[in-house]
This record gives sequence, structure tokens and C-alpha cells, in this order.
Amino acid sequence: MRRIRLKKEYRLKVWGFFFVVFSLCFIFIPQPNRAFMLNYFSRKCINHQQIYSKKLTDRIPDYSAQARLSGITACSDEKDLALKLISGQLVKVRGGRKYRIENMKHSYPYLTRDSRRLLNEIGRRFRNKINREGFKGSKFIITSMTRTSENIRGLGKTNINASENSPHLNGNAFDISYARFSIRKYHVTECDKWYLKEALAEVIHELRKEKKCWATYEKQQGCFHVVSRVQ
Repeated sequence: MRRIRLKKEYRLKVWGFFFVVFSLCFIFIPQPNRAFMLNYFSRKCINHQQIYSKKLTDRIPDYSAQARLSGITACSDEKDLALKLISGQLVKVRGGRKYRIENMKHSYPYLTRDSRRLLNEIGRRFRNKINREGFKGSKFIITSMTRTSENIRGLGKTNINASENSPHLNGNAFDISYARFSIRKYHVTECDKWYLKEALAEVIHELRKEKKCWATYEKQQGCFHVVSRVQ
């Protein structure tokens, strides 16, 4: 009995020690890192985020003609795409601190300069927004960028949104997943995923209101389809 009592006392002392250390860290660490620690251990939902995804309702037929004028002419295959890259009509897009680029099978990580600028602006605003909620270091994921006519023909069998008039052919469109994020958090809840989705939608909606892009909430593909709008 005495041995059992000693073990219990030892466990209580160990837990007490960790509690004191955590409390001191919480008091003395800077505010941004405090938010980061809270988010690692919290399971509460962020309930002040409004729903914006349902407001992204642009239809491709309504803007495809205008999008073609500000983009490149459609590339037939990868060789044609390489020529556009060499001539400077397209630029390579690299992942970094703002977003991650998925390994794409049906498109290439190239965009027009205006479109890359738009993507970086989405990344900057999104990062600033989520940092305030303790999601520092988290990123959204790009799932598709510029496609060739060859890509479209192959993709049409599995993606009902692929079409001959797709802005992805013009180098000024990209898809951002709202179903998956790169999240720096120990315990990721469904509430976290919902918050990041709607926070991203809000950022895109702001840029849409500023007439810098068109955007569509693609439910079946699990992404936001965004097209650069040159004024």
C-alpha cells in the first residue's frame, strides 16, 4: 500500500511540475507564440468566421472571352507550352512560405505574370489572416494551374469542369484546394478545416470585389477555381 501511495505521489509531482512549466511559458512567451501554443492544445471552433464560399459563383461562360484576351493562346502540348515559357509569356510558380504546390498530373506550374501576382497576393492576405487565429505556418495547396489541349482531352474523362473554353488553357487560372491544407497544428479538427476553408474564401471574395479575379466554388472537385482579371 505504501508503495502504491508513493507512486501516486510521484505522478502528482511530475504532472504538477509540467503544469507549472507550461503556466510560466504561457505568461512570459510573446503574444503570437502564445496563440500558436493555445491552438496546439485547443479543440474549440472559431465561430466568428463568416461563410464566403457560397458567394464565389462566377460562371466560366460569363468571363471566358475576357479571360482569353488577357492570357496566352492555348498550347496544344508540352512543347508548345515550353515555347511560351521561353518567350516570357508564362513564368514558373514555386511554392514557399505562402502556399504549397501539389504534384500535378494534368497541368503545369506556370502562370502569366499577372496571375502569379494575384496568387501571391492571396497567399499574403491568407497568411496574415490565419496568423491572428494561431495558424502560423499553415498553407493552402494549389492543385492545378496551366493546362494544354492535350491535358484537357485526358482530364475530360474524370473532371466534368474540364472544357475546351477552360481558362486553364490561357495561363491565368489556378485551383486551390479547400478540402486539404498544410496545417502546423498538433491536433487538427473539422472546425479547423472549416475555418481555413472560409478564411480562404473570404480572401478570394475580397479580391473578387476589387475586380482582380473571377472565382467559382467547385463542390465536386473540392477546390476554389480562381482566374486573374486584368483591368
